[in-house]
Amino acid sequence: MEQISTPINYLPIIIQLAVALGFVALTMILTHMIGPKRKTTDVKLTAFESGIEVIGNARQPFSIKYFVVAIVFVLFDIEVIFMYPWAVNFREFGLNGLIEMFIFMGTLLLGFIYVIKKKALDWD
Repeated sequence: MEQISTPINYLPIIIQLAVALGFVALTMILTHMIGPKRKTTDVKLTAFESGIEVIGNARQPFSIKYFVVAIVFVLFDIEVIFMYPWAVNFREFGLNGLIEMFIFMGTLLLGFIYVIKKKALDWD
């Protein structure tokens, strides 16, 4: 017997969502009202790091090569994670699974070649 989904079936989910949002809102308002009030001074708001006074502007440009390398690493790392389920179920997939993995690896290789050609991994 197939069960038909009606809007009334979603009522428990809506109630749970409303209770969760209400709890978050109530908790934030309550802690703001009864929490400690701190007075900050200009000295407390100044930048301070390792006991050294700040010299110069913090908003000066810098190289983003490290971040590009980190993002590319994460992208390729996540794509490699997709290979583990395939390796576990290798025999069940048969020839079609092997062809699909070669297509996936080819796409991965093309992406890597593109990154190399764009010199995203060069530190200079």
